[in-house]
Amino acid sequence: MTSDAPEHSFATLDLSAQLLQGVEALGYTQLTPVQAQALPAILEGRDVIAQAPTGSGKTAAFGLGVLSRVDAGRIQTQALVLCPTRELADQVGRQLRKLALGIPNLKLSVLCGGMPLAPQLASLATHDPQVVVGTPGRIQELLRKKALHLRGVHTLVLDEADRMLDMGFEDQIREIVGKLPVDRQGLMFSATFPEGIRALAGAMLRNPVQVTVASSESPTRIRQLFYQVEPGRKTPLLAALLLQFRPESCVVFCNMRRDTEEVVESLAHYGFTALALHGDMEQRDRDEILLRFANRSCSVLVASDVAARGLDVEDLAAVVNYELPTDADTYVHRIGRTGRA
Repeated sequence: MTSDAPEHSFATLDLSAQLLQGVEALGYTQLTPVQAQALPAILEGRDVIAQAPTGSGKTAAFGLGVLSRVDAGRIQTQALVLCPTRELADQVGRQLRKLALGIPNLKLSVLCGGMPLAPQLASLATHDPQVVVGTPGRIQELLRKKALHLRGVHTLVLDEADRMLDMGFEDQIREIVGKLPVDRQGLMFSATFPEGIRALAGAMLRNPVQVTVASSESPTRIRQLFYQVEPGRKTPLLAALLLQFRPESCVVFCNMRRDTEEVVESLAHYGFTALALHGDMEQRDRDEILLRFANRSCSVLVASDVAARGLDVEDLAAVVNYELPTDADTYVHRIGRTGRA
């Protein structure tokens, strides 16, 4: 399929009045290209593999598919959405809850690592959620503790599947998938299609409908500048560039956790309010840092790719690659954050 399909109204889809209530509450009217191409097949129960960039409307696409098949009267987990990071899982969980506001008695649980285990175990012991959104490590842990039951799952979603493989989650994903019923619907969304994704799709999906949606943003809309500098001069140059361009908000990407902290310390010497964001932090600390960055009390966020996955900041003025990533796809994903609006 190509991405030049005409836009359609949500009203043209076979959606229940309950789901249309959620669509209306979110202010959605026209389908985005990925929704127009993927949703009809998803609602028919077909497996789908979709290549779609962040911000293309993919969460609503698989969310409406998931919720259309859930029976809120049946106290059993019926849909599982796997995400690479806590931030993305929280984001997906919030959007699914909004879409499901017209469905009474629906329990949706977000189950991620980095959060206390005891409250999650207590919630699952009360009764099974109909929809689970989570990260592979925590889902695997809850399955091994026999606290999470997936024998009733009829829809599996892998969101940002390429990033999950990059982060080393393939074994966990395969173990989780092995616990699911064979007769299920599989939906896979990925910004890129490396060989590992194709292999995983071959093992998990049955005769999938393939959807490809190019980014709606023209790359020329983003101004890219390159500076060649000695390693020891990188931080002074970074400070000088921030003083010259004075972006209201800026994300500086590093490849290693320790580098994020070193850059923050160096920028502090130059008078900048900068904060580090990396995967080893407790969730409450990450949430506080993201809140401070979003409300502009901190203007520079120095982040690793893992921590920034799922980061959704409006009107991001600048992205700095303090270190170049190891592959082109990650580079495009990083700099594309300035073009999301």
